[in-house]
Amino acid sequence: MKKHVIIFMMLFTVIMYSQKKKNGTVYSEHPAITAVESMMQAYFDGDEDKVASYLADDFKSYQGTSLNKDAKGTNKENFLKGVKWVKENWSYTTYKRTKGAYPDAIDYKDDSGVWVQTWNHLKALDNKTGVRLDMPIHRLYQMTSDNKIKNIITYDNDLPWAERRRSFAPRTNGTIYNNHDNINTVRLMMGALENGDADKGFSYFTEDATFSNLDMAQGERVTLTEEKEGFLGMLEKWTIESIDVQGYPDYLEYELGNGKVVQSWWIVRMKRKSDGKKVKLPLMLTHDFNDEGKITGENGYYTLQALSAK
Repeated sequence: MKKHVIIFMMLFTVIMYSQKKKNGTVYSEHPAITAVESMMQAYFDGDEDKVASYLADDFKSYQGTSLNKDAKGTNKENFLKGVKWVKENWSYTTYKRTKGAYPDAIDYKDDSGVWVQTWNHLKALDNKTGVRLDMPIHRLYQMTSDNKIKNIITYDNDLPWAERRRSFAPRTNGTIYNNHDNINTVRLMMGALENGDADKGFSYFTEDATFSNLDMAQGERVTLTEEKEGFLGMLEKWTIESIDVQGYPDYLEYELGNGKVVQSWWIVRMKRKSDGKKVKLPLMLTHDFNDEGKITGENGYYTLQALSAK
């Protein structure tokens, strides 16, 4: 049995080694890496002549995420036009290695030559639309024997570019109402809370509704039960004298995402039971609704720190 195991292990080792094939050498330092990073720095510095000096005459640039099977790529002349375009259209531009990453130069054994692969992070502000670019970019560069860039293949996120393209044409995104049943629901809810009726006030929410305010950490939410308990705890120490609407609520029915949101502004006038101290607490609230007219979530743009004042 032992003999059979040894023979099996030897065969397994031979098979494993036979599946490996070296196809080149990977470098973390290489003249091609220097050329690539120098070219990209010149690109974002707006130095068109310097960029041109790093590109082969038959240079082409491709979008790696494109679904166009007939894409011909961007030639050298048009790529260089992008240098001027970036300088004129972007502000606060930075293009740095992604934290923890570094480029590789791969010298393949076949005729494809040296390829450089990079991982960078681009930040910029579009001057015309205010769209913010803040995204990782992965690029592949095929080099010539004299370290000129023959091809670039770029992999990035198209969403910021799509948002920029959309921003040049005005379009609507739904309807704003100043009278609506969902606005009535918010007023009824606030009216119940003004009168200390927590059962009725929180009955306008779904059982799985969540709540947030500016005193919470980003992303933190509390449940309906927790919010109701907090409200009742506050009533033990404070009397609500009035909750007065400021201006008028808006109900926004969005086309994108089918969102249904009431936003409203209030002043809560309160008196502390222990010493009679009065406080005015400004609130800005947004309430998300479902199709049945129930509130599924509340975002409160307020802080309760004023209630701690002496």
